[in-house]
Order: sequence, then C-alpha cells, then structure tokens
Amino acid sequence: MTTFAEFSLTSRRTAAVLGALAIGTLAFTPAQAALLPLFPFFMTPPAQWQPAPQAPTYQTPQAEDDSVAVAQPARFRRQIVTYATREAPGTIIIDTPNTYLYYVLGNGQAMRYGIGVGRDGFTWSGVQTVTKKAEWPAWTPPPEMIARQPYLPRHMAGGPGNPLGARAMYLGGTIYRIHGTNMPETIGTQVSSGCIRLTNQDVSDLYSRVNVGTKVIVLPMDRRADNAAGKRG
Repeated sequence: MTTFAEFSLTSRRTAAVLGALAIGTLAFTPAQAALLPLFPFFMTPPAQWQPAPQAPTYQTPQAEDDSVAVAQPARFRRQIVTYATREAPGTIIIDTPNTYLYYVLGNGQAMRYGIGVGRDGFTWSGVQTVTKKAEWPAWTPPPEMIARQPYLPRHMAGGPGNPLGARAMYLGGTIYRIHGTNMPETIGTQVSSGCIRLTNQDVSDLYSRVNVGTKVIVLPMDRRADNAAGKRG
C-alpha cells in the first residue's frame, strides 16, 4: 500500500520530468523548428546546378583602314623605284599625267606613291615649297570653291570624315595641298580641284619624310616626270 509520503515523492519526480520536457520544447525557436524536417528520411533533392551568368562582351570598333577597304592596283602601291633625276634627295616631284608622286631618295631611286590629281581644267604646274604641315587638318573651302559649289560647308573640323584626310602639306601661298583622302578609290584619277591626294596610309608615310621648306615640282599634264625631272638642274 502506497503511503502518502511515497505518493508525494512520485508526484514530484513526474512533475520534474514533465517540466524538463516542456523546457526542452520551448528552447527551440519557430525558425529552428522549421529547419528540422518532420521526416528526415525523405530529403528534398538539391536544385540543378546552373553556371553563373557572364557579363556581356563588346567588340572594340576597328579603326578605319582604307588599304583594307579598297585594294589598290599594284602600280599605285607605295614602292621604291629606279628614278633618274638631278633633283636633290628630299625633293617631291608630281607626275600629273601618270598620277604618281615621287619622293627623291638619291642614288637613282625614289619612293613612288599613287595619287589623285586635278580634274580637267583644274590641273596646274610650277615649283612650290611646303610651308606648313598639319595632322588631321581642318578644312575651310576657299571662296573660289564655294562659288562653284555653294552647298559645301564653310568649315569642317579635322577627322576621318574630313576630305583632307589624315595629313596635309600646304604648298606656298596657294590654295593647293598634298593631303590624304577618305576616298581611296579616287587614287589614279583626275578628280580634285587641283590638290594632290594620297591614301591616308601613304600621306602619313610621306608626311614623316617631308620637312617645311621641301621643294615640290608639279609637272604639267603634257609632260612626263621621268623626262622632265632629269633635265632640271
């Protein structure tokens, strides 16, 4: 027979056990409880692996290269040729009828460039000197040109779209220049208002060789450079 004392002791032990269980249950927060699956044997399969998105790539614009855009005939490509003349090395000779520019190297040789020259009625001849050099020059059409072509801009800043191209060498006090062009297909033609044009690559090469004060001989349309230049002294 259970005595009152034994019953009280048993009751106290049972209460202690239940209290401990209650404290253990309260020790888990709702967030922690959510992390414990109800049935740990059935695990959710991991999500399929996906590669990290990559930043978009951009292609760098390529610089304009008129030697790629237009294939020059072999005879208009820059080249060293045999050239007999009495002119001093460093002289420029413009062979107008054959659309060549010769830069005299000496020892019977010259660097030859293909050029574009003045159209019919706009060719000229004479001796000048380079009085100014400019990289990516601005263009201000002279009044004579504006009178003929009133639609032309009064001024255009230098750059790839400028008709004077990458370099310009100004001839004396005239309106004429030796300059580059953004229309390399016109090399070998009579197209300008009297200026001498080269591809941008060729005019840059010539520009690096020429100094202010360089002598420039422009031959008339009815004479050949290889005949006339040798007679000059």
